[in-house]
Amino acid sequence: MKKLLLAAAISALCASAFAQGKDLKVAIDPTYEPFTFKTVDGKPTGFDVDIANALCEQIKRNCVFVEQAWDGMIPGLMAKKYDVIISSMSITEERLKQVDFSEKYYNTPSRVVLKKDVKYTGPASIKGKKIGVLKASTQEKYALGELKTKGVEVVSYDAQDQVYLDIKAGRLDGTVADILEVGGGFLGKPGGEAYELKGDELYIPKYFGTGAGVALRKGQADLKKEISAAIKAIRGNGKYKTINDKYFKFDVYGK
Repeated sequence: MKKLLLAAAISALCASAFAQGKDLKVAIDPTYEPFTFKTVDGKPTGFDVDIANALCEQIKRNCVFVEQAWDGMIPGLMAKKYDVIISSMSITEERLKQVDFSEKYYNTPSRVVLKKDVKYTGPASIKGKKIGVLKASTQEKYALGELKTKGVEVVSYDAQDQVYLDIKAGRLDGTVADILEVGGGFLGKPGGEAYELKGDELYIPKYFGTGAGVALRKGQADLKKEISAAIKAIRGNGKYKTINDKYFKFDVYGK
Protein backbone atom coordinates (compact mmCIF):
# COMPACT_ATOMS: atom_id res chain seq x y z
CA MET A 1 0.00 0.00 0.00
CA LYS A 2 2.82 2.40 0.91
CA LYS A 3 4.48 1.70 -2.45
CA LEU A 4 1.20 2.40 -4.24
CA LEU A 5 0.76 5.67 -2.35
CA LEU A 6 4.37 6.66 -3.07
CA ALA A 7 3.93 5.86 -6.76
CA ALA A 8 0.73 7.90 -6.87
CA ALA A 9 2.45 10.85 -5.16
CA ILE A 10 5.38 10.74 -7.59
CA SER A 11 2.98 10.53 -10.52
CA ALA A 12 1.04 13.54 -9.24
CA LEU A 13 4.23 15.56 -8.77
CA CYS A 14 5.41 14.71 -12.28
CA ALA A 15 2.03 15.65 -13.75
CA SER A 16 2.13 18.95 -11.84
CA ALA A 17 5.65 19.73 -13.07
CA PHE A 18 4.62 18.93 -16.63
CA ALA A 19 1.54 21.15 -16.39
CA GLN A 20 3.62 24.04 -15.08
CA GLY A 21 6.22 23.68 -17.80
CA LYS A 22 4.07 22.87 -20.82
CA ASP A 23 4.25 24.93 -23.98
CA LEU A 24 1.98 27.85 -24.73
CA LYS A 25 1.80 28.37 -28.48
CA VAL A 26 1.73 32.11 -29.15
CA ALA A 27 0.81 33.56 -32.55
CA ILE A 28 2.69 36.65 -33.76
CA ASP A 29 2.90 38.66 -36.98
CA PRO A 30 6.61 39.65 -37.04
CA THR A 31 6.16 42.59 -39.44
CA TYR A 32 5.09 45.18 -36.85
CA GLU A 33 8.18 46.86 -35.38
CA PRO A 34 8.76 47.67 -32.52
CA PHE A 35 5.97 45.42 -31.22
CA THR A 36 6.75 42.23 -33.15
CA PHE A 37 9.66 41.81 -35.57
CA LYS A 38 12.76 39.70 -36.15
CA THR A 39 16.39 40.18 -35.22
CA VAL A 40 19.03 39.95 -37.96
CA ASP A 41 19.41 36.25 -37.17
CA GLY A 42 15.68 35.63 -37.54
CA LYS A 43 14.61 35.43 -33.90
CA PRO A 44 11.25 36.96 -32.89
CA THR A 45 11.61 40.05 -30.72
CA GLY A 46 9.81 43.25 -29.77
CA PHE A 47 7.49 44.56 -27.07
CA ASP A 48 4.79 41.92 -27.66
CA VAL A 49 7.33 39.10 -27.65
CA ASP A 50 8.90 40.31 -24.40
CA ILE A 51 5.46 40.70 -22.81
CA ALA A 52 4.53 37.19 -23.95
CA ASN A 53 7.68 35.76 -22.39
CA ALA A 54 7.03 37.64 -19.14
CA LEU A 55 3.46 36.31 -19.01
CA CYS A 56 4.63 32.77 -19.74
CA GLU A 57 7.18 33.03 -16.94
CA GLN A 58 4.49 34.29 -14.59
CA ILE A 59 2.12 31.39 -15.33
CA LYS A 60 4.97 28.86 -15.54
CA ARG A 61 4.59 28.00 -19.20
CA ASN A 62 7.06 27.92 -22.12
CA CYS A 63 6.31 30.38 -24.91
CA VAL A 64 6.56 28.85 -28.38
CA PHE A 65 6.10 31.49 -31.09
CA VAL A 66 4.15 30.70 -34.24
CA GLU A 67 4.37 33.14 -37.14
CA GLN A 68 1.05 33.95 -38.79
CA ALA A 69 -0.06 36.50 -41.42
CA TRP A 70 -2.35 39.04 -39.79
CA ASP A 71 -5.58 38.33 -41.68
CA GLY A 72 -5.29 34.64 -40.72
CA MET A 73 -4.74 35.27 -37.01
CA ILE A 74 -8.25 34.60 -35.71
CA PRO A 75 -9.00 31.72 -38.15
CA GLY A 76 -5.73 30.08 -37.05
CA LEU A 77 -6.64 30.48 -33.38
CA MET A 78 -10.07 28.95 -33.92
CA ALA A 79 -8.47 26.08 -35.86
CA LYS A 80 -6.22 25.42 -32.80
CA LYS A 81 -2.96 26.11 -34.64
CA TYR A 82 -1.89 27.96 -31.47
CA ASP A 83 -3.25 28.69 -28.01
CA VAL A 84 -3.26 32.50 -27.89
CA ILE A 85 -2.49 35.59 -29.95
CA ILE A 86 -0.09 38.12 -28.41
CA SER A 87 0.54 40.43 -31.34
CA SER A 88 -0.99 43.87 -30.75
CA MET A 89 -4.54 42.64 -31.36
CA SER A 90 -7.06 45.26 -30.27
CA ILE A 91 -10.09 44.25 -28.24
CA THR A 92 -13.07 45.16 -30.43
CA GLU A 93 -16.77 44.26 -30.33
CA GLU A 94 -16.48 42.58 -33.73
CA ARG A 95 -13.60 40.33 -32.62
CA LEU A 96 -15.32 39.51 -29.32
CA LYS A 97 -18.04 37.80 -31.32
CA GLN A 98 -15.46 35.21 -32.43
CA VAL A 99 -12.82 35.04 -29.69
CA ASP A 100 -12.23 36.01 -26.08
CA PHE A 101 -9.66 38.44 -24.66
CA SER A 102 -7.66 38.94 -21.50
CA GLU A 103 -7.44 42.33 -19.87
CA LYS A 104 -5.61 44.86 -22.06
CA TYR A 105 -1.83 45.05 -21.82
CA TYR A 106 -1.40 48.31 -23.74
CA ASN A 107 -3.43 50.99 -25.51
CA THR A 108 -1.90 53.48 -27.96
CA PRO A 109 -3.63 55.56 -30.63
CA SER A 110 -3.37 55.49 -34.42
CA ARG A 111 -2.97 58.45 -36.76
CA VAL A 112 -2.91 59.24 -40.46
CA VAL A 113 0.58 59.45 -42.02
CA LEU A 114 1.26 61.58 -45.11
CA LYS A 115 4.02 63.67 -46.65
CA LYS A 116 4.91 66.73 -44.61
CA ASP A 117 3.84 69.10 -47.39
CA VAL A 118 0.31 67.65 -47.57
CA LYS A 119 -2.23 69.83 -45.79
CA TYR A 120 -4.52 67.58 -43.76
CA THR A 121 -7.66 68.96 -42.13
CA GLY A 122 -9.66 65.74 -42.08
CA PRO A 123 -10.56 62.82 -44.37
CA ALA A 124 -12.20 65.00 -47.03
CA SER A 125 -9.00 67.03 -47.44
CA ILE A 126 -7.18 64.03 -48.96
CA LYS A 127 -9.83 62.99 -51.47
CA GLY A 128 -8.13 61.19 -54.35
CA LYS A 129 -5.10 60.12 -52.30
CA LYS A 130 -4.14 56.44 -52.01
CA ILE A 131 -3.74 55.09 -48.49
CA GLY A 132 -2.33 51.65 -47.61
CA VAL A 133 -3.46 49.73 -44.52
CA LEU A 134 -2.96 46.32 -42.94
CA LYS A 135 -5.66 43.84 -43.98
CA ALA A 136 -8.13 42.91 -41.21
CA SER A 137 -6.68 45.58 -38.88
CA THR A 138 -8.49 48.25 -36.88
CA GLN A 139 -6.74 50.80 -39.10
CA GLU A 140 -8.32 49.18 -42.17
CA LYS A 141 -11.72 49.35 -40.51
CA TYR A 142 -11.21 53.06 -39.79
CA ALA A 143 -9.94 53.79 -43.31
CA LEU A 144 -12.90 52.04 -44.93
CA GLY A 145 -15.38 53.74 -42.60
CA GLU A 146 -13.98 57.27 -42.57
CA LEU A 147 -11.56 57.76 -45.49
CA LYS A 148 -13.02 55.74 -48.34
CA THR A 149 -16.41 57.37 -47.79
CA LYS A 150 -14.71 60.74 -48.42
CA GLY A 151 -13.16 59.70 -51.73
CA VAL A 152 -9.83 58.33 -50.48
CA GLU A 153 -8.60 55.15 -52.18
CA VAL A 154 -7.87 52.47 -49.58
CA VAL A 155 -5.54 49.57 -50.44
CA SER A 156 -5.20 46.62 -48.03
CA TYR A 157 -1.95 44.69 -47.55
CA ASP A 158 -1.06 41.36 -45.95
CA ALA A 159 1.73 42.95 -43.86
CA GLN A 160 2.42 46.47 -42.58
CA ASP A 161 6.00 46.47 -43.82
CA GLN A 162 4.64 45.99 -47.37
CA VAL A 163 2.71 49.23 -46.92
CA TYR A 164 5.93 51.09 -46.11
CA LEU A 165 7.73 49.61 -49.11
CA ASP A 166 4.99 50.89 -51.43
CA ILE A 167 4.99 54.34 -49.81
CA LYS A 168 8.74 54.57 -50.41
CA ALA A 169 8.24 53.39 -53.99
CA GLY A 170 5.66 56.12 -54.61
CA ARG A 171 2.74 53.73 -55.09
CA LEU A 172 0.97 55.04 -51.98
CA ASP A 173 0.48 58.50 -50.50
CA GLY A 174 0.43 57.34 -46.91
CA THR A 175 -1.10 55.07 -44.31
CA VAL A 176 -3.07 54.85 -41.09
CA ALA A 177 -1.00 53.20 -38.36
CA ASP A 178 -0.34 52.93 -34.65
CA ILE A 179 1.78 55.95 -33.73
CA LEU A 180 4.50 53.89 -32.06
CA GLU A 181 4.64 51.20 -34.72
CA VAL A 182 4.88 53.71 -37.58
CA GLY A 183 7.53 55.62 -35.66
CA GLY A 184 9.71 52.55 -35.30
CA GLY A 185 8.80 50.84 -38.56
CA PHE A 186 8.80 53.78 -40.96
CA LEU A 187 9.15 57.40 -39.81
CA GLY A 188 12.39 56.75 -37.93
CA LYS A 189 14.00 54.86 -40.80
CA PRO A 190 15.59 55.90 -44.11
CA GLY A 191 12.84 56.84 -46.54
CA GLY A 192 10.47 58.09 -43.86
CA GLU A 193 11.98 61.53 -43.39
CA ALA A 194 9.53 63.27 -45.73
CA TYR A 195 6.46 61.96 -43.86
CA GLU A 196 4.75 62.82 -40.59
CA LEU A 197 1.74 62.09 -38.38
CA LYS A 198 -1.36 64.08 -39.33
CA GLY A 199 -4.60 64.97 -37.59
CA ASP A 200 -5.88 63.90 -34.20
CA GLU A 201 -4.92 60.81 -32.23
CA LEU A 202 -7.47 58.14 -33.10
CA TYR A 203 -8.94 56.30 -30.12
CA ILE A 204 -12.44 55.81 -31.61
CA PRO A 205 -13.72 52.63 -29.84
CA LYS A 206 -15.99 51.48 -32.70
CA TYR A 207 -12.90 51.19 -34.90
CA PHE A 208 -9.94 50.78 -32.55
CA GLY A 209 -11.49 49.03 -29.56
CA THR A 210 -10.28 49.41 -25.99
CA GLY A 211 -6.62 48.42 -26.17
CA ALA A 212 -4.57 45.37 -27.13
CA GLY A 213 -5.22 42.14 -25.26
CA VAL A 214 -4.29 38.48 -25.41
CA ALA A 215 -6.78 36.69 -27.68
CA LEU A 216 -7.99 33.20 -26.76
CA ARG A 217 -10.59 30.76 -28.01
CA LYS A 218 -13.95 31.02 -26.26
CA GLY A 219 -14.37 28.53 -23.46
CA GLN A 220 -10.87 29.02 -22.02
CA ALA A 221 -12.04 30.83 -18.91
CA ASP A 222 -9.29 29.47 -16.66
CA LEU A 223 -6.49 30.46 -19.05
CA LYS A 224 -8.06 33.89 -19.57
CA LYS A 225 -8.22 34.45 -15.81
CA GLU A 226 -4.64 33.23 -15.40
CA ILE A 227 -3.29 35.54 -18.13
CA SER A 228 -5.24 38.57 -16.92
CA ALA A 229 -3.86 37.98 -13.42
CA ALA A 230 -0.37 37.67 -14.90
CA ILE A 231 -0.75 41.03 -16.67
CA LYS A 232 -1.64 42.65 -13.35
CA ALA A 233 1.27 40.86 -11.69
CA ILE A 234 3.93 42.08 -14.13
CA ARG A 235 2.46 45.57 -13.94
CA GLY A 236 2.90 45.40 -10.18
CA ASN A 237 6.31 43.74 -9.88
CA GLY A 238 8.19 46.04 -12.28
CA LYS A 239 8.66 43.60 -15.18
CA TYR A 240 6.19 45.50 -17.36
CA LYS A 241 7.99 48.81 -16.77
CA THR A 242 11.36 47.24 -17.65
CA ILE A 243 9.97 45.96 -20.96
CA ASN A 244 8.09 49.19 -21.63
CA ASP A 245 11.17 51.36 -21.05
CA LYS A 246 13.25 49.16 -23.37
CA TYR A 247 11.12 50.27 -26.33
CA PHE A 248 9.22 53.43 -25.36
CA LYS A 249 9.67 56.71 -23.52
CA PHE A 250 6.24 56.66 -21.81
CA ASP A 251 3.90 54.09 -20.28
CA VAL A 252 2.01 52.53 -23.21
CA TYR A 253 -0.58 50.94 -20.92
CA GLY A 254 -2.61 54.02 -21.77
CA LYS A 255 -6.20 54.96 -21.11
